[in-house]
Amino acid sequence: MSIFDRFRLDGKRLLITGASRGLGRSMALAMCDAGADAVLISRDAERLEQTADEIRALGRAAETIAADLSTPEACEQVCRQVLDGGQPIDILVNNVGGRRENIALVEQSLEKWRELMDLNLTSAVVFMQRIGGQMIERGQGGRIINIASINSFIVGRNIGGRHYETAKAAMIQLTRSAAVDWAPNGVTVNAICPGPFMTDANRRWQRIHPEVIAGIKDQVPLGEYGDPDDLGPLAVYLASDAAKYMTGAALVIDGGYTLL
Repeated sequence: MSIFDRFRLDGKRLLITGASRGLGRSMALAMCDAGADAVLISRDAERLEQTADEIRALGRAAETIAADLSTPEACEQVCRQVLDGGQPIDILVNNVGGRRENIALVEQSLEKWRELMDLNLTSAVVFMQRIGGQMIERGQGGRIINIASINSFIVGRNIGGRHYETAKAAMIQLTRSAAVDWAPNGVTVNAICPGPFMTDANRRWQRIHPEVIAGIKDQVPLGEYGDPDDLGPLAVYLASDAAKYMTGAALVIDGGYTLL
């Protein structure tokens, strides 16, 4: 067997949230290029279908579910829909999330805090309970990849919205805890911690707060924001047999930003 064969995902079925654009789209395309079929979830139905068409052009199957995952109830409904379809999920990527608000902690309403914590953290909990629970019941193992952030470890500079740091730090411990609990079932749970990537969300921040985006770029040792496509190979690795002995890890990919 070639070493490259261990990275293949043929016969695997992927579920990924926040899949219509940015990092989610790039990870979905990479894993489908490696052989997986996909269930794509996002609130943007039009962009979601565009991503699905790109996957189908690779010769892989792609289903779409348009849903806003900012409430636990919506997450539960999507999980039921996926599980009722009868086809099992082998790879779960909890990618949905975002800062969305640049607001001081003392000014943020509890209602908005809860909503954004649900988006960034509780959504992953629900999908892990339901989809990860199915992996355990099947007894054939599985792969779970949680998209955390370098803000799991460091505080974002010159920006508010501290729900994001809080949720992403909790995502790491959720990953580590589930990794220990589910290792006997052959389900690995790992986290990716992206740094500065030029996604649509960061383009929006660039329009609103260009000084923040420029300041971050100046502190990246590699000198540039990452391209979303740079994340795809890491996701393929964690989803594949090549990473079967890795669980509970939090892998930083940030151009060296957190080294300074």
